[in-house]
Amino acid sequence: MAPLEALEFDYPLIDSIFRLFSASRGIFTVEDFLVHDLHALEAFAKRGNAPDKLIQGIKQVLSIIEYQSRPWSNGLELLENARLNKHSTGYESIDSLLQGGFREGHVTELVGPSSSGKTQVCLKAASHVARKYSGTVMYFDTGNSFSPKRIAQFVCQSSDPTNTEGNNTIQHVMRSIVCHPVFDMFALLDMLHQLMSDLKSQIGYKVRMLIVDSLSSLIAPVLGGSGAHGHALMVTAGFLLKELAHEHNISVVVTNHMVGGEAGVSKPALGESWKSIPHVRLLISRYSATKDSTISILKHPYLATGKTADFTVTRSIRR
Repeated sequence: MAPLEALEFDYPLIDSIFRLFSASRGIFTVEDFLVHDLHALEAFAKRGNAPDKLIQGIKQVLSIIEYQSRPWSNGLELLENARLNKHSTGYESIDSLLQGGFREGHVTELVGPSSSGKTQVCLKAASHVARKYSGTVMYFDTGNSFSPKRIAQFVCQSSDPTNTEGNNTIQHVMRSIVCHPVFDMFALLDMLHQLMSDLKSQIGYKVRMLIVDSLSSLIAPVLGGSGAHGHALMVTAGFLLKELAHEHNISVVVTNHMVGGEAGVSKPALGESWKSIPHVRLLISRYSATKDSTISILKHPYLATGKTADFTVTRSIRR
């Protein structure tokens, strides 16, 4: 990405004062922003001589990052996007909102508070893709949330497990979903590199969907402090996920939990540096005292933000 000095002509906020401020924090390029704690950077800017202008400059750089991370598409690619390469989530309302479901080649982030339905969407999508398509669904479970019985329950909702065909369907789905427990960031990076190697070396090996539930529970513990190491790990994981999605036409789905922010307002655990990485960001929240949840588009390369849909999380059975 470009050095900050090269941006001043098109973006006057990135002037010599802003660059001097950035240099004092070891930031000389747009890419440097990705490995810094931007909340700490904003707090440092508020102590400067022109805090409002410095904060506007930070937001300007973030908008540049977000713009440069958008996939370029010509008319033919947009037509193909409208027709193909989507995997149903298993929820009709979500599929309708997303015009077909989760897209191959994209990283989709599900962000929301605890018990909002993120894992249920992941499990149902996994069961649906494993049933409908040939290939493998990889499920990286970081919090013991994967439930084989829940997967079977989703399959049973659309087939009769008491007859031979229904039982064969359940067995097929279970064989197609490969679950790996992952409990630290370095193990995740190792597994992503291994998956990349396997896909390149094994002819005929096809992964349809990769789910990381939850990505934030692995990254959040290494983001603390003023050092850039945690952010560098986060960016590395993000770009590996995007490379897997793009190079091998995989639908990648990750989850991100919420944490307390300023004035008690919740915010995604993975902060400003992360939000430019996924192609699609979806916010899931749950209505109080009901089984119904709502999902809204926060970011999408083709669809308008702000659109919402309701869906129902059916009662689960104990594992």
